Amino acid sequence: MIPVENILFLDIETVSCVSDYSQLNPTLQRLWQKKAEKITTEKPSDAVKTFFERAAIYAEFGKIITIALGMVKKSHKNKYTLHTKAFAEHNEKKLLLQCKTLIEQHKKIIYLCAHNGKEFDFPYLCRRMLVHGITLPDILNLQNKKPWEVNHIDTMDMWKFGDRKNFTSLDLLAAIFNITSSKHTMDGSQVNDYYYRKNALEDIKKYCLDDVYVLVKVYLKMQGIQNEVIKI
Repeated sequence: MIPVENILFLDIETVSCVSDYSQLNPTLQRLWQKKAEKITTEKPSDAVKTFFERAAIYAEFGKIITIALGMVKKSHKNKYTLHTKAFAEHNEKKLLLQCKTLIEQHKKIIYLCAHNGKEFDFPYLCRRMLVHGITLPDILNLQNKKPWEVNHIDTMDMWKFGDRKNFTSLDLLAAIFNITSSKHTMDGSQVNDYYYRKNALEDIKKYCLDDVYVLVKVYLKMQGIQNEVIKI
């Protein structure tokens, strides 16, 4: 089993790149219209409505506003403590550079863990870094790496046990493991609204940190570790 001290737990929160479809340049408006036709069942599709509701999940039309990171330490009394750090910025490039610096400063961290990280958090981070001209930290750079050289852990992938059609939310895993949910104030579908309509970046930051806490507890449960985790 991978030592938990060698894992950096991660969660990101994303929003649409602008608050309204009308603020996109004409080229992106046209390309979003094509995207909207594919992802909505409404005919004709409402590009304006769909943009606010769905653009955040696509790195080409969204941006990252919060990144939360957590590291677990094991004390001599066999207790676990979670040390967290979160970045929340309107300026995405500044946010990404802060995250990259922290990752590169912790040389002992050799694995990244996120829920649905392989399909969302990790590629989203890479794509947005490239958009801003930021070179990828080695742990995120998959170029020329063999599958077994990619040190990414995905708790949703772990839960699949080879079942390719299975999708299980972090919230559901928390529920079945009797872990207090992080969704008591908002869920991912509400982040755009909290950011653009409520100007609640600090609330989103706290929600992102709570997600990391739940992620750590779920990961330990799935490893058969029942020890309490104390958040520092």
